[in-house]
This record gives sequence, C-alpha cells and structure tokens, in this order.
Amino acid sequence: MLTSLQNSLVKQIRKLHSTKERHKQGLFLLEGTHLLEEACAMDYPLEVVCCTPEWEASHTALWEEACNRCDRCEIVSEEVLQAIATTVQPDGVVATAKRSELQSQIPFTGVVLALETIQDPGNLGTIIRTAAAAGASGLWLSQDSVDLDNPKVLRASAGQWFRLATAVSEDLKATVQLCQQAGMQVVATLPTAKLTYWEIDWHKPSLILLGNEGAGLSPDLAAMADQEVKIPLSPGVESLNVAITSALMLYEVQRQLNFQ
Repeated sequence: MLTSLQNSLVKQIRKLHSTKERHKQGLFLLEGTHLLEEACAMDYPLEVVCCTPEWEASHTALWEEACNRCDRCEIVSEEVLQAIATTVQPDGVVATAKRSELQSQIPFTGVVLALETIQDPGNLGTIIRTAAAAGASGLWLSQDSVDLDNPKVLRASAGQWFRLATAVSEDLKATVQLCQQAGMQVVATLPTAKLTYWEIDWHKPSLILLGNEGAGLSPDLAAMADQEVKIPLSPGVESLNVAITSALMLYEVQRQLNFQ
C-alpha cells in the first residue's frame, strides 16, 4: 500500500491538478466511483487506478474490472487519496487516463453544439450532461475554452462525459464552414434575433452556436449563421445561463423530432 506523499507516482498524479501539467503529461484525472463506472462501461482506456482499502473492499467487481483495463493499480492510504484528489471529500478512488483519447469523430447529422470561449467548467459539464440526455450527436469546443478534461467538467457532467462525442476545434469558424458544406443549418442564439428558438425547423441537421458566458458569440461567428434565434425574456432580464440556453434548445429539437 502506498502511504508516502513523497512517492513518485503520488507526486506525478498530484501535478495533474494543474492544467499545464495535464497537457505536459498527456493525462487527466477521473475522480470518484461514478466516473470510474462510466469509464469502464464505455470501455475508456485507463492508465493508473488508486483506491483506499475500504473502497476496494466495497467495490470488488469494479476494482477488478478497472485493474483489467489499466497499466497499474495501487492501494493507497486515505492521506494519499486526499492528496491526489481535487475534491475536498473524495469517495475512495482516483484514476488517470490519456488525453490523446479525448478527440471524437463528430457527425454531420442530428443536432450538434459548437461552444465558443466557454470559461466555467461547471457550465461545460452541465452542457455535456444535457446534450447526452437530449440525444445530441456531439459537441465542438473552441480551443480558447476551459479544458474538456478539467476535473470539474467531468464531475459536472455526471459521467455523461464518456457518452457524448466531443472535440476541440483549433479554428471554430473553419469547423462551422465544414458543417455548412456538409448540409447542416447553423443556428446562432442572439438577443436581437426576430425568430424564437421554437420557430426553427429542427428536423434538418443543425449546428447550434453558443457563446461565452459574458460576451456571448463573437460577431464573426454569429455572422456565419443561417438562422438567428432568441429566447424570450421578461423585461429587465438580460440573458440566460449558457447551460440553460443549451437545454431549452436541445429539448425543443427533441420535441419537434418526437412529437410533431
């Protein structure tokens, strides 16, 4: 059992709390039983899995499955687990996985989200969770957004992170052009739009553009839209949270596809 905070593996995993180190090592953290269950369910490759003796005793089957999927398994003390986890009260298990597995193939069918300069990891995780629940085909994220593998993003996704095709776009404008060329309609959410989001025909393959929490969509990206829509707001209310906006639009897509 690993008990020393000076152990080389412990030091390596602790460094993954930093964005810079996650990029440098090419690894990211999976924390908690639910995320590990989802990773195993989706056959996501793991590198290292660490757990406390108490966790192993109460999750024998999951521990064995995780160990069969990774290069190294270690039993660690409670103190070590506290040190390698980013959460205040970790539930007994932490794993690492390769960042190289992050990129997915995003189809040009169904409904896809394109997110520009999203900064809050809680927002991104919630959007991923909602998109998976609403049956979205995938999600593009601009390169200047919060990392897809930020630990808070994974936790906020409630495990749905593994079930949605996601990819980081080095040039979101170029990605939007590719989607248009493939026959997708591009829909931008803008407060000045004349149409409401339920007046769009969502039966067509669609790419929904959503912007930064404070600034919204950049003018250049908004100008590429084939359709502009708004969400009606009561007087004095300036905007909605970007995760709420995505949920409203994704479920309008579902309403039209399933009930019209």
